[in-house]
Amino acid sequence: MNPNLNHLQPYPFQRLRDLFQGLTPNPAYSHVNLSIGEPKHATPSIISEALANNLSGLASYPTTIGVPALREAINLWLQRRYKIPALNIDKAILPVNGSREALFAFAQAVIDSSTSQQPVVISPNPFYQIYEGAAFLAGAQPYFINTTPDNDYVMDLTQVPVEVLKRTQLVFVCSPGNPSGKVMDIQAWKTLFELSDQYGFVIASDECYSEIYFDEAQPPVGALQAAHQLGRDDFKRIVMFSSLSKRSNVPGMRSGFVAGDVEIIEKFALYRTYHGCAMNPAVQAASIVAWNDETHVQQNRALYLEKFAAVTPRLQSVWPQTHLPDAAFYLWINTQQDDTQVAKKLYANLNITVLPGSFLAREAHGINPGKGFIRMALVASYEETIAAADRMIEFLK
Repeated sequence: MNPNLNHLQPYPFQRLRDLFQGLTPNPAYSHVNLSIGEPKHATPSIISEALANNLSGLASYPTTIGVPALREAINLWLQRRYKIPALNIDKAILPVNGSREALFAFAQAVIDSSTSQQPVVISPNPFYQIYEGAAFLAGAQPYFINTTPDNDYVMDLTQVPVEVLKRTQLVFVCSPGNPSGKVMDIQAWKTLFELSDQYGFVIASDECYSEIYFDEAQPPVGALQAAHQLGRDDFKRIVMFSSLSKRSNVPGMRSGFVAGDVEIIEKFALYRTYHGCAMNPAVQAASIVAWNDETHVQQNRALYLEKFAAVTPRLQSVWPQTHLPDAAFYLWINTQQDDTQVAKKLYANLNITVLPGSFLAREAHGINPGKGFIRMALVASYEETIAAADRMIEFLK
């Protein structure tokens, strides 16, 4: 067996199941699950109908690069959303089966483990656990940058030692961030790009939450958009990852894309040809419909805004440090208590599941930056979300 498998830690939701072992939730309440970032809003009918109407595509093997119509739909969406020039759909865009598998696979394709010193993969901390697993399985060493209230959840690479940056081959960034919802500004992107120029590392920009935001006039800036604004239209060493899961409420469809540096995309496409992960033809057809429509996305954002507007001030009465995030659908709440005990109490007494923040982070530079926090995913219905908030207020007061 690959010895790097021994570095993998239990996934946060396995740790959550272990934490709740032996607990019996209060039967007076129906269960409200706020722990996992799985959208629960209805899948738009235009997408499900397109999927059903194209099942004949199952009779054909799909290609790794997908049909041109899908890549063109993604290209047009990128131009509308990020105000960037048209990309070469044959070289700069590659459909993937959701951002999760692509983020993992990308590290396997990018990391060169034949170097004299072990390569480094930099990640925010707390973080999406795939970053760490991808680094380990690629034979790299993860290096974590703590994002905390003290630094406004900004991933500051200028604080990374030079000897670490010299070994860095890949940097994972997530904007809007999971779990904080922090959005990188143009200055943060500029610093990141300049360090990439200096040290030669590749940037993997995880933007799966990019379409969940609260001000229609201020959508989050993405990696390619920031690069374009800074005059870097070759997108050198920059690859963005996007997904329909959160944007269009189709997590089970497993549909997304990567786009950016044509040389990297070319090698990644070669890797994926051997990996055998081409997108289902029916899913491709439904994805074209999804990327071409913005009405359902705006309606989706409105549902989240309604929940955040109602829940955030409610929870401030018991957890004063509860704040509306920049974007995404999480509340990242500093309880100033033991986060695992808070999660156990909410589950046992109120039948509400939240995720302890320490499960999303690692001990780094002397602290676990998720300790004391809980993550709430406001993915349930408005009624369920309000009911859960009101239960917590009554119980915690």
